[in-house]
Amino acid sequence: MQTSFDSLRRRLQRTLVLTAIALWGIACGTSERSGARFEISFPDSVSETAITGRLFLTVSPDEDPEPRIAAYSSARRRDARMPFFAADVEQLAPGGRAVIDGSSVAYPLSSLDELPAGDYFVQAVLNVYTEFHRSDGHVIWAHIDQWEGQRWAFSPGNLISKPQRVHLDPEAGRTFELSLTDVIPPIEMPEDTEWVKRFEIQSKLLTEFWGHPIDLGATVLLPKGYEENPEIRYPVVYQQNHFSLDAPFGFTTEPPDEGARDLFRDMRERAGGQRESGYEFYQSWSSDGFPRMIAVTFQHPTPYFDDSYAVNSANNGPYGDAILTELIPEVESRFRIITEPYARVLTGGSTGGWESLALQVYHPDFFGGTWTFYPDPVDFRQYQLINIYEDDNAFVVPGAPRGAPERMFQRRPDGQPVATVRQVSQMEHASGTRGRSGAQVDIWSATYGPVGEDGYPRQLWDLQTGVIDREVAYYMRDNGYDLRHYLETRWPEIGPKLVGKIRIYNPEMDDFYLPNAVYLLEEFLESSTDPYYGGEVVHGRPMKGHGWQPMTTAELIRMMAEHIAANAPAGADALWRRR
Repeated sequence: MQTSFDSLRRRLQRTLVLTAIALWGIACGTSERSGARFEISFPDSVSETAITGRLFLTVSPDEDPEPRIAAYSSARRRDARMPFFAADVEQLAPGGRAVIDGSSVAYPLSSLDELPAGDYFVQAVLNVYTEFHRSDGHVIWAHIDQWEGQRWAFSPGNLISKPQRVHLDPEAGRTFELSLTDVIPPIEMPEDTEWVKRFEIQSKLLTEFWGHPIDLGATVLLPKGYEENPEIRYPVVYQQNHFSLDAPFGFTTEPPDEGARDLFRDMRERAGGQRESGYEFYQSWSSDGFPRMIAVTFQHPTPYFDDSYAVNSANNGPYGDAILTELIPEVESRFRIITEPYARVLTGGSTGGWESLALQVYHPDFFGGTWTFYPDPVDFRQYQLINIYEDDNAFVVPGAPRGAPERMFQRRPDGQPVATVRQVSQMEHASGTRGRSGAQVDIWSATYGPVGEDGYPRQLWDLQTGVIDREVAYYMRDNGYDLRHYLETRWPEIGPKLVGKIRIYNPEMDDFYLPNAVYLLEEFLESSTDPYYGGEVVHGRPMKGHGWQPMTTAELIRMMAEHIAANAPAGADALWRRR
């Protein structure tokens, strides 16, 4: 113990001496560090016009994968291993220079000057913005999705430099020049097959709102025998999800290789569910006696996120109307679908879980039931761990003693913490100003919240301080985005139309602290009368995380088919069950 104490005392004395020297240097004006500086430009060969957007400098100890990919993926996984630094650029002309230095916004560090000395690979990315003249009178700049899902490191048309190896030393003043000489190429669309079809349409409603062409898309999975039985019309399941061009439910006719099998097994074990692989689902889908249905996923990215949450929004525009009145009618006119409410069912998890429940609740006469998994917050008194109506700060636990841990945003199913709300907010602030990070906290504000005076989303909480804007919170509630509040205040009107249509599956140790909101919603649903809701809320056992599904997807489809058959009107065409 004495040796440890002496060591601690010496370290403390050394720290005090170094601090005194540093303070003396600042006072004398001699300790300022020039630090590293990156001057970044692009030639007219990649763009002859000036560009407004978000500039990123990505840093990695390795060249493969490219630093932009490593940094983006690390940030979105929230393991915070690969740093990036960023700044907005406005009307940067060809040959002009933008600067990333110690004053630039950073994640997960506070500054480029904090990067330890060493050899790194660096790569610059310019996320290109488009000017929108919206129908609400606002003019804003934001990134229009190129069918990549609002991922700045991968978006076609974005400018990138070649990875370059450099030696960085925060103590040494050195300027590096990077040139954005390459343009990310367009996305290669998967080819249609006998099972899977895709299409895009331009939305009139959204194009009018944004003052710029906005597309919607759908990926359609057909049942066995679809072409051979042209007289049969089929029920449909609309699976809600993040942006993806994959087939619904991960359907694939190709057996996975060993690496893919191991990855899927690890993911399934982590979530603790029963979901099978896409190839195993194909084996069921194509088998004799399996219910013949059509499955559909939507593509509806916005200038703020990879997904619109399938609702009308002051910031995103009328995506809910566009999906209901433009996209679904197009799906149902192109494919032989039973266009009756009893034959339209919903499912989804996470963002798609919130969407599937919201679509059912907002449109009880249009859909026949939802199977909702681990949804985003459905009661904003538990916005993850935040009560947005009472708490003053998103980062700090109310009443916690000084020095207590801050509020968490993500954990592992075993309870181990992964990231705090502050850390995630810092990542989003670095990824884009004015709600343009393309990430989770920002899209909740953009979807549920009001438009700010500058035309950009008014944030629920300040991403740098965590201070909650109570007016935004009440706006979210009063405009119907708090689904528990929406149901409770409108139950006499919509309750009779929802009986037997709501099923929610809630993992006890969801990674994003979502179960508490489901418990509050369940509390209302179980107390409902005139009528009683007549659905179910199923809670996972401990250690069940985000992604938990207590049945295989094939079993889920069978449950849906039984529900549809039980609710079909007398005399309805049921050939889909027998072929």
